[in-house]
Amino acid sequence: MSEIRGFSELQVAAFESRMAEEMSRLISRYGGQPLVAPALREIPLQHNPEALAFGEQLLAGACDMLILLTGVGTSTLFEVLQTRYPPDRILAALARIALAARGPKPVAALKALGLTPTITVPEPNTWRNVLHALDADRPLRGLRIAVQEYGVSNENLLQGLRERGAEVTRVPIYRWALPGDVGPLREALQHIQAGQVDVLLITNAAQVEHVMQLLTQEGHAPSFRQALARMLVASIGPTASERLRAHGWPVDVEPSHPKMGILVKESSEQASAILARKRSA
Repeated sequence: MSEIRGFSELQVAAFESRMAEEMSRLISRYGGQPLVAPALREIPLQHNPEALAFGEQLLAGACDMLILLTGVGTSTLFEVLQTRYPPDRILAALARIALAARGPKPVAALKALGLTPTITVPEPNTWRNVLHALDADRPLRGLRIAVQEYGVSNENLLQGLRERGAEVTRVPIYRWALPGDVGPLREALQHIQAGQVDVLLITNAAQVEHVMQLLTQEGHAPSFRQALARMLVASIGPTASERLRAHGWPVDVEPSHPKMGILVKESSEQASAILARKRSA
């Protein structure tokens, strides 16, 4: 078995919110010095009018397909609809339409509700994979398709559906906001710009948007990108990587599976070699 090379006291930053403590423990376990500053505040939309409007369409038989992009969003959508409709009516209506699940987490959420997806999108679960899976299953022209969203809208997916002739309805279930106190995040960004951080771990595409929002407001985006050129930047998976590249950030590591523990482990194993290469360039 090959030797596992840890972070060896490297400074490792992350913008994780919900699992910030676990991220810090993982970084420490693999020999890093953690700097974890949340970039997100999750706002559940239990009284989301878009979700309730979708419920009306669903029960009226005015929806042909529901695309489920996240496990949390799938479960939360059902909880929101239960505030207005009996669970058995919701489940019966969902069972009558096509359910497209983007990866294993929505599949698991559907299974917990006693439902089976009609279409399962394979890894790496990008918007392109979603469209390819739908194209392989049926023509989309004329279909009324609802898209359960997470964080920010995926305009590429929505546009791809419209180009195929579908009638598209956005169903945002929860959204992200900057933390109430951006002090820790601002301090972490200052450390990165000062060259005091070696590794950056990204676990959610929305983190990138919020970091760029703060950097742009303060005029620090160019110096931040310069700092990233001498760091290892690791992305949890292809969806986050797309957002990183769109903003001119490097993607040095993508884990073999999009899980936080694997992200930290595999980044620690590759950190020494990647940093040596980038800093000698």
